[in-house]
Amino acid sequence: MSKPSIILVGAGGHSRSCIDIIERLGKYQIAGMVGLLDEINTLQLGYKVIAVDNDLSELSKIYKYAFITVGQIQTPDNRIRLFKRILDLGFQLPTFVAANAYVSRHAVIGEGSIVMSGAIINAGAKIGKNCVVNSRALVEHDAMVSDHCHVSTGVILNGNVVVGEGSFVGSGSVIKEGVIIGQRSIVGMGAVVRHSQASYSRFLGEGRS
Repeated sequence: MSKPSIILVGAGGHSRSCIDIIERLGKYQIAGMVGLLDEINTLQLGYKVIAVDNDLSELSKIYKYAFITVGQIQTPDNRIRLFKRILDLGFQLPTFVAANAYVSRHAVIGEGSIVMSGAIINAGAKIGKNCVVNSRALVEHDAMVSDHCHVSTGVILNGNVVVGEGSFVGSGSVIKEGVIIGQRSIVGMGAVVRHSQASYSRFLGEGRS
């Protein structure tokens, strides 16, 4: 039986990490990529950029599956826009968990999310839709990462932490047990967060600005 085809939406650096995981899992055949106009006909790890965002409607008539491979740092807006557009067009968005990641059978991973190499998602944790849990991140028991979040490389989210919708948690940061990060917030690289943060906050760490 042939593998189902999938379109990857986004052709930047983050897409290469996603491609590697999708290839290793071996469940889908990558049919092509959607990128910017100046990326048309370029290759990412051997896969051609065949379309731009405006072509998604036509692609939805050919392909059943799509996945967002655009990264997220300062704002989730682009990923949220693409997620809504892809769903409205009737695509299905799989969930991908790298072969060398660990996800407890008592954890939940939402539609269109990816758990990358070496990440750990422990029992009772919940990862929302359209999220990135990047390489070697730890999401401890009963923590919740809401929709459209990016948990970066090497992050530690301790037990019962809540990360609000659309937030970004920078590489190597540590969030104390039970802390709540409000929606659309940014936690800087290497920050240690001991107290809850309001929505739309930018926390770079004690004494940093």
